[in-house]
Amino acid sequence: MKANKQVAHKRGIYLLPNLLTTAGLFAGFYAVVASMQGAFASAAVAIFIAMIMDGLDGRIARMTNTQSDFGAEYDSMADMISFGIAPALVIYNWALYDTGKIGWLAAFVYVVGAALRLARFNTQVATADKRYFQGLASPSAAAIIAGLVWLGSDYEWDSKPWGIYIAIMTMVVGLLMVSNFRYSSFKEVDWKGKIPFIGVLLIVLIFVLVASEPPLVLFSGFAIYALSGPVMTLWRIKDIKEERRLRKLEEADQSEINEESEENGKK
Repeated sequence: MKANKQVAHKRGIYLLPNLLTTAGLFAGFYAVVASMQGAFASAAVAIFIAMIMDGLDGRIARMTNTQSDFGAEYDSMADMISFGIAPALVIYNWALYDTGKIGWLAAFVYVVGAALRLARFNTQVATADKRYFQGLASPSAAAIIAGLVWLGSDYEWDSKPWGIYIAIMTMVVGLLMVSNFRYSSFKEVDWKGKIPFIGVLLIVLIFVLVASEPPLVLFSGFAIYALSGPVMTLWRIKDIKEERRLRKLEEADQSEINEESEENGKK
């Protein structure tokens, strides 16, 4: 009986983090449905809600010690829907539908970029530098797309004359996800540490700006973040090359040590 209970416990899934992941997945699916009905502002807001859920599920899992392989895989599948397929279909329904072949090709490039970005992240998560993301993270890319749609819907823009330019922007955002540009992950920030009083005022100011013009501030903020990758990478190109050279030397030394240990073991 005890053995059966242990097996059942192992086969179960943790409720809270996976519930948040499901909420994010629902928000992404709702964004697609809302865009098909012409409710583009609601679709964009749903993608931002999915971003919040995606940020919470991993942190809640670590705080409650409920991480699991199932949760990690489920989170990746949900991210593909919420930050890959949903933004592509929302931007297509809003601005790319009338552009013909280039419209759906631009949306497809974005979807492929999101898929490749998530696959690369999952395979490199154990060895990657925690301080940086390699390529634009898919939630940030989705925020640019959703922010533009929300901004255009809020200001009642006619997107048809700008369809080709929006298609190009969509493809560029998709390519940024699979680029080698470095983006700060902000994981080196000590969220539990103390900050100067002026820091609190800056945080309050950010909240005020977001509350005053959410679509404009969010789109501008994530667009600036997208541009920071190429700028930061080119600014630190020498340091990056030196880091790669040192890493290769360390790997070569480690391989030599492994070969010597194998030879000694055979002897």
